[in-house]
Amino acid sequence: MEIKLFTIGFTQKSAREFFTALKNAGVKRVVDVRLNNNSQLAGFSKKDDLAYFLKEIGGIDYVHLPELAPTQDILDAYKKHKGDWSVYEEQFLDLMARREIEKKIKPELLQQGCLLCSEHLPHHCHRRLVAEYLNAKWGGIETKHLT
Repeated sequence: MEIKLFTIGFTQKSAREFFTALKNAGVKRVVDVRLNNNSQLAGFSKKDDLAYFLKEIGGIDYVHLPELAPTQDILDAYKKHKGDWSVYEEQFLDLMARREIEKKIKPELLQQGCLLCSEHLPHHCHRRLVAEYLNAKWGGIETKHLT
């Protein structure tokens, strides 16, 4: 099965830019891969608000999959303690393998889906790692990063 998958980060985007990008791409479901999605810093992307806005603005479904997020320890080592990206990447890839996410997530869930996290760009972001990991396991995933 060919899967068309998108990714997006909400920081450095206005609500207008964010929701317009999702609608224009034809996203059917936002898959929230953040560990923490209720922070006041999340603005319009707080879990319950985001689910409401997505449905009302674009008829887009919302699902939160924290199993596709790093652990707090991995996140803190990288973010708070200014860790090395290559260490973070290795730890997160290992975590996904141990969790066997490729067996727990249904490919259909990601069809026309969009992985959401906070990072503005995908280069140093776990949403890109999730997409690449699942493509390596399943094959057939075409990923486009919405900016």
